[in-house]
Amino acid sequence: MGFLDFGSRKAPRGFDYEPRYYDPEEDEEKQRHERVKGRMRMRSKTRRGKSTSLLYLVALLAFTIYLYLSF
Repeated sequence: MGFLDFGSRKAPRGFDYEPRYYDPEEDEEKQRHERVKGRMRMRSKTRRGKSTSLLYLVALLAFTIYLYLSF
């Protein structure tokens, strides 16, 4: 009766997995490439955001000067 046997539990089965091919230099190169791509994405997003905010600031300044000079 297996469900009444509380004292002994079976250990989980392990496995022996050995990768067939692994090149640590290639793995490091891929990681470096992903980091560079992430930085490039981050830079392009920040530049895009700053240029639009600068355009809004210039437009707001021009509108304020227009209002000031028209009255």
